[in-house]
This record gives sequence, C-alpha cells and structure tokens, in this order.
Amino acid sequence: MEYFAGLDVSLEETSICVIDKEGGLLRETKVETDPDAIFVALKAYAGRLRRVGHEAGSLSPWLQVELSQRGLPAVCL
Repeated sequence: MEYFAGLDVSLEETSICVIDKEGGLLRETKVETDPDAIFVALKAYAGRLRRVGHEAGSLSPWLQVELSQRGLPAVCL
C-alpha cells in the first residue's frame, strides 16, 4: 500500500501527518524542524511513501534538498 505524508513547517517545529491512499490516518506527530528528525519520524514508512509534501516557504529550498538526499520523495507544494 502507498502512503503519503504532509509536512506543516515552521522555523522551530514541523507537524507531520501520514495517510494511506484512501485517506486513513496512520500517524500524526510533531518534530524539530530538522531533516534528520523528519526522516526519523518517517523512516518506518519510507519504503512505501509515494510523496512527502511540504509547503513553499523560506525553508523549502533547504528541506527539499535535504529530504531528497535522505531518499524521501519530497515535493514542494
């Protein structure tokens, strides 16, 4: 089954929501706005993640590169 993650990014904290392809909630959490912390929160789903959407903002160029380098299918919305 495919999963999708949405990131609500702020300077200090990122809210993460992971859902399945039918919209069923799998996980909701908050982590430090740090690519390693985000990766750890998503690691259990990494093999099945179809997209990791994050919002456009001042941190998006940095996050896009860092999340992609960690193998996450990041997309800036």
